[in-house]
Amino acid sequence: MSATRSRAYATSAFQHINAVAKEPEGDRRKYGTMVLHLPILIRTAGLAQAIAFVSARGNEAQKKLIPHLEKTLGLNGGALEEKSRVAALAEYRDLSRRTLEALDWYKRFVQSVLKVEASDDLGEDSQ
Repeated sequence: MSATRSRAYATSAFQHINAVAKEPEGDRRKYGTMVLHLPILIRTAGLAQAIAFVSARGNEAQKKLIPHLEKTLGLNGGALEEKSRVAALAEYRDLSRRTLEALDWYKRFVQSVLKVEASDDLGEDSQ
């Protein structure tokens, strides 16, 4: 990953996490646990399935992650889910890789700013 792209991802993720930090504790925790678990979902099920899971089963706090990632990746609203479903294999792999790179920054800030750890449960709303 280029230093410029990494810096852009870090800046965007930090802005989003700071906005979430102003929300109620329960929402911060749910958002944070989704950030920490989404890379695992992407690696095991694939990007399209992971995004669909968050969109369909996540609560409102967790669903905020998708538009945040879209903005970080420079996509328009709804484009991440759409692209992950229709992209050719090379584009799908690139989109998956870039999403995971962005999520690395989200994870760092969730742990340092929101104080959410990977051992925290996703919560009953996302089961």
